[in-house]
Amino acid sequence: MTVNKKKTSSKVTSQAAKILGDKNSSKTAKSLAASALAQSGNKKQTGEEMEDLASTVLNSDKFNSKTKSLAGSVLSQSNKKR
Repeated sequence: MTVNKKKTSSKVTSQAAKILGDKNSSKTAKSLAASALAQSGNKKQTGEEMEDLASTVLNSDKFNSKTKSLAGSVLSQSNKKR
């Protein structure tokens, strides 16, 4: 299996922490934020289900730029073979 060695940047990590602490953030944003935080500082990769969610967010006009930024980060850390 090809391993993607990318990690979440400190800027995205900070943004993700703020989203998780905001009671007004959507469930989708919080899921992406949690995934991004889980991938900071280690070699974890995005799972297939989260890849699908991130792809949906990026292809939709429904989500704001912060959520799309998290989706891009999460998707960039996915398994290259999928």
